[in-house]
Amino acid sequence: MRAASTLRTATSDHGPNPSRPQAVAGKVREKAATPRPAWSVPRTTGVATASGSVWLPTAIRLGAIALFSVLMQERSSVGELAYQLRRELDRYSPGGKLPSSRALVERFRVSPVTVSRALAQLTAEGLVVTRPGAGAFRAERPAPAAATGDTSWQEVTLSADSATELVPRSVDASGVLVSLAAPSAGVIEFNGGYLHPSLQPERAMAAALSRAGRRPGAWGRPPMEGLPELREWFARGIGGPGGPITAAEVLITAGGQSALTTALKALAPPGAPVLVESPTYPGMLAIARAAGLRPVPVPVDADGVRPALLADAFRATGARVFVCQPLFQNPTGALLAPERRGEVLRIAREAGAFVVEDDFVRRLTHADAGPLPRPLAADDPDGVVVHVCSLTKATSPSFRVSALAARGPVLERLRAIQVVDSFFVPRPLQEAAVELVGSPAWPRHLRAVAAELKARRDTMTASLRLSLPELALPHIPSGGYHLWLRLPDGTDEAGLTTAALRAGVAITPGRPYFSAEPPAPHIRLSFAGVAGAGEITEGVRRLRAACDEVL
Repeated sequence: MRAASTLRTATSDHGPNPSRPQAVAGKVREKAATPRPAWSVPRTTGVATASGSVWLPTAIRLGAIALFSVLMQERSSVGELAYQLRRELDRYSPGGKLPSSRALVERFRVSPVTVSRALAQLTAEGLVVTRPGAGAFRAERPAPAAATGDTSWQEVTLSADSATELVPRSVDASGVLVSLAAPSAGVIEFNGGYLHPSLQPERAMAAALSRAGRRPGAWGRPPMEGLPELREWFARGIGGPGGPITAAEVLITAGGQSALTTALKALAPPGAPVLVESPTYPGMLAIARAAGLRPVPVPVDADGVRPALLADAFRATGARVFVCQPLFQNPTGALLAPERRGEVLRIAREAGAFVVEDDFVRRLTHADAGPLPRPLAADDPDGVVVHVCSLTKATSPSFRVSALAARGPVLERLRAIQVVDSFFVPRPLQEAAVELVGSPAWPRHLRAVAAELKARRDTMTASLRLSLPELALPHIPSGGYHLWLRLPDGTDEAGLTTAALRAGVAITPGRPYFSAEPPAPHIRLSFAGVAGAGEITEGVRRLRAACDEVL
């Protein structure tokens, strides 16, 4: 709330006109006869505000109102009001009624919305109970916590399961948590996996969600496969208008991670090998291992996966699934070379295997990327490719809307597994996605992100070359949000990661990206999760200090 909104407007240099009602805080209007404060004097002084000039009385009144405005602005914070109310709860016995919302508005000089949100916060903490029409009450004292039981028996039970499994399931989320966990205050985030809030289309998403909530049936049950118009939009993005992929071959899923989980469950039984790029996304390795699958690495170079080694891996393992990221691969940033695209599909087809195409950053290209190659699924008439794509990376971590595309009998298996696991993606989120991608704000957002990612990439590469020339940067991608650097032989990745964190910058070690022993030490640096070029430059400076300590 702006301080100026609480001041009466004036019609002349001599104070308010008593014959006209005056505007006060919010939408309330005082009667014409409202008395003026006893300390008010006719003399006034002009002061500029955000809404224009407001005429105030003498310096004494100006100082008093300025002080009042400061206090009001401080108290208008939901957190500050919740803090004050929390401190005063001891005045009330359990079940005792708190002052009314109107009384709190008047006492703390805040808006009704602020009071409502502060009470909601205390309700969520279990300190307050609200009753419609009755008011807010202090919550009853919680029951004593139950005595802690003995859960040590679970160690035996959980490990005993692995005795009958060909490949023991292991759930290691550390590689995923590196890019999900928020760093401590003051730490520069070079390990993030999502756009910084300043790059997210927050206003466009909020407007889309608001419009979606007003759509007829927005809160009803959606089709199990997803909204038809959203499936159609994804199908056009995969194969182009009138392309080989139809809306009937698309399933809407809750984020790329969920889509990959569904795909691996559908395509490979527990204990089976699954071919993966090396290095590759740690979250996919975690999915495979949690499902009892055995990841088998296939090396990647600057042109993507190596077809000859892929064919060798299929023959040696009998695998029926290969997971790859042909476009700006994570972490190397490699783009699958045109001459290798057909080879990958041919090799998989001859092996009777599926290719899971994780097309995760198609909407995060850089301004200098040029025309992009089509997804592998667009050139696949035989149903070899199961395609995964998502809106999450280009929007927000919480905008978890993605798609699975496949043709042939495998589509029904994918659909069945998704329905069993999660039923469907909430309809309001799907409706919001339809509103967002159909709005003029969507292409503007993608263009702005493309320009900003290029600028950040250039800033980071220039800073690394200047300050850390001993870190090899073999490939500079024109899409995605990270760089993959090779460290000098013998470098302790874990030690460097720890030293960097002490220096105030969070980086990602390379070891979690390999399903087997890594050929060399690496780190991955992201430039999407920072505030801007200044943070990138400072982060590289801090990394220089960490390298001086470790290398």
